[in-house]
Amino acid sequence: MIALILDQHRRDLGGFEVGRVLPQAVRRMVGPFIFFDRMGPADFQPGFPRSVDVRPHPHIGLSTLSYLFDGEMTHRDSVGSEIVIRPGEVNWMTAGSGITHSERFEGLREHGGRMDGVQTWLALPNAAEETTPAFSHHAGPDDLPFYEGEGMSARLVAGSAFGARASVPVFSPLFYVHWELAAGVTAGLPAEYPERAAYVARGSVEIDGRTINEGQMVLFAPGQTVPVKALTAASVILIGGEPVGERFIEWNFVSSSKDRIEQAKADWRAGRMKLPDLDDGEFIPLAPDPTPPANPMS
Repeated sequence: MIALILDQHRRDLGGFEVGRVLPQAVRRMVGPFIFFDRMGPADFQPGFPRSVDVRPHPHIGLSTLSYLFDGEMTHRDSVGSEIVIRPGEVNWMTAGSGITHSERFEGLREHGGRMDGVQTWLALPNAAEETTPAFSHHAGPDDLPFYEGEGMSARLVAGSAFGARASVPVFSPLFYVHWELAAGVTAGLPAEYPERAAYVARGSVEIDGRTINEGQMVLFAPGQTVPVKALTAASVILIGGEPVGERFIEWNFVSSSKDRIEQAKADWRAGRMKLPDLDDGEFIPLAPDPTPPANPMS
C-alpha cells in the first residue's frame, strides 16, 4: 500500500523557515504536483523585518496554489491582482506564458501572529503550458466543498474527490483535500487516481501499520482505498492526480522544454517580464549561471 515515505527538508528563507517535500531526487512529482513547501509554522512579533517578504519574481508553465492554516499574506501580481489570503482560502495563480508576483506579510507585520500554510506548484499539461496568465481567489463552501461530522472535517481545496468538485480552475485531473481528524478516527482515501500522497501537517497517523509523523509525506501504490487512522488529533493534506509527463524545473520556471526555460531566464534578466503594478519597486534577480570549469588542456 505504501510506495514511499518522504521527509521534509527544512530551509531558512531569510527569517522564515519552510519544509520542502517535493521535488526530491527519489520522487519529483505526484500527479501534476511538482513542488510542495510547508510554510512555517512560525510565530512573528509585530514589526518583524521586510526581508521575510517574498519580493516580485517570475513563473512560467505552472499554476501555484497557496493554502493557509494560520496567518495571512498579501498577493500581488502582473495581471493586476491584489488580495489578502486567510486560513481555509485558496489563491490560484496560473503562470502559463509568464507572470510575476509577490507575497507580502503586511498584516502579520502590523499585528504579529502565527504563519502556517502550504505552497504547491502544479505543472500545466503540454497543451496549456503557454496559456494566458490568470489569478483567482476562492473561499467558502460554494467554492471549496466542506464536510464535518463523526470526528473529522474535510475541505476540497482543488480538483475533484469524494463525489465533489471545487471551483478552482484546474487544467488536469487532480485532487487536493485538507482533513482534520480527531484522535482515533479512521478515514479512507479512495483509489480514484493513479498517483496519490498524504502529507501530515500536524499530529501523527497510522497507515498500513506504520506511524507517519508531522512533516512526512506518504506516496501510495495505485489501486486500493487507503485507511488513514489518526493516532493523535491530526491535520492531513491529500494530493494527487493524473501524471502530466516529464518536466524540467529551474529556479521558478517549470516546462517540458529546456529551451523554453532558457528563454524565460533571458527574458527575466533583460527586464522583459512585467512586474506587478502594485509592487514594482524591487524584484528578485536571477542568479548568474555557474561558470563552466576551465579546460585543464587549454
